[in-house]
Amino acid sequence: MVEFDDIGPEKILQVYDPKTGMKGITVIDNTVRGPAKGGIRMTPTVDVDEVARLARAMTLKCALMELPFGGGKSGIIADGKNIDPKKKEEIVKAFANALKQFCPDIYVAAPDMYMGEKEMDLFAKTNGDMKSITGKSKELGGLPHELGSTGFGVHLAALVGLEHLGIDVKGATVAIEGFGNVGWFAAKFMAEKGAKLIAVSDSKGVIYNPNGLNFEVLDKVKKEERTVTAYKDGKIISVDELLALDADVLITAAVPDLFDHSHVEKMKFKLIVQGSNIPTSPEVEEELHKKGVLVIPDFVANAGGVISSYVEYIEGTEKEMFFMVEEKIVKNTKIVLSRAKKESIKPRDAAFKIAKERIKNESKAG
Repeated sequence: MVEFDDIGPEKILQVYDPKTGMKGITVIDNTVRGPAKGGIRMTPTVDVDEVARLARAMTLKCALMELPFGGGKSGIIADGKNIDPKKKEEIVKAFANALKQFCPDIYVAAPDMYMGEKEMDLFAKTNGDMKSITGKSKELGGLPHELGSTGFGVHLAALVGLEHLGIDVKGATVAIEGFGNVGWFAAKFMAEKGAKLIAVSDSKGVIYNPNGLNFEVLDKVKKEERTVTAYKDGKIISVDELLALDADVLITAAVPDLFDHSHVEKMKFKLIVQGSNIPTSPEVEEELHKKGVLVIPDFVANAGGVISSYVEYIEGTEKEMFFMVEEKIVKNTKIVLSRAKKESIKPRDAAFKIAKERIKNESKAG
């Protein structure tokens, strides 16, 4: 059941097109700071509650990163992974038509699960306004995800976290869960800074070497063999074993609900950076906080994607995007960690407080 409070949601839209069978949901959580920003996912199980929770996360993320956006999210109820391509096009066009009156004035969409660049282009053309959506192709003024804005931001949050703990990045041991668009870039940038990658996972398993994994070789193996487990100089371990490794840093970069209460006792990480969304619950974060583990929450660490979206929205360049991601992630991660330390609270609580204060202050100013 959707919870309403003094922040939102402002609107819950449920749309249907009888011709294509398209069923969609959009939640406009808050527009105090600007039009609601958030992606469209296409899954058979997406529902109003899921979309509302994700929309709230976007409200907080945009406020925390001081972007002139509110928060929103959309879901199309369909099997985006296995759907016939022609049928998918029809459904995306129907959804774009249904939201025409709202985009881009109060909602600016973006890609999410099973919705990529091609669908973003189709949405923009159907809507008739290039500002109605971000994540478009370069030909339509987009900043492609291949630039790695989210992973770049995650690695910056990790650097701030290490500095906060007084740990030198050179030689710091890092385990990364996920080697996709976020984890690949996080691994690349951390390795370039001198960190030692000791474990990396993908959907096939985990490769581990306490003496370090060579990123260039790992990348080559992944591209050729389609799995990191084909890396020769390492041992294949389970995800549970990865979570119990003796490493300085864990970067989560793929699946939600990665770990729970049962893992906490065995975890030896000094820093956990949430590159993925909701890799665990706030209750588990509280246990880790009491144990002395610094956890940088998802809507702080993985905000590089929405910052990149904003740069695309204002028709900025790739160079401007990297500059803004670095400026905002570094500055606001430091603010969050400083507030958490000062008030003896976990970083997630500090980040929530800061984001809500910025929303309230904008509301009063308006």
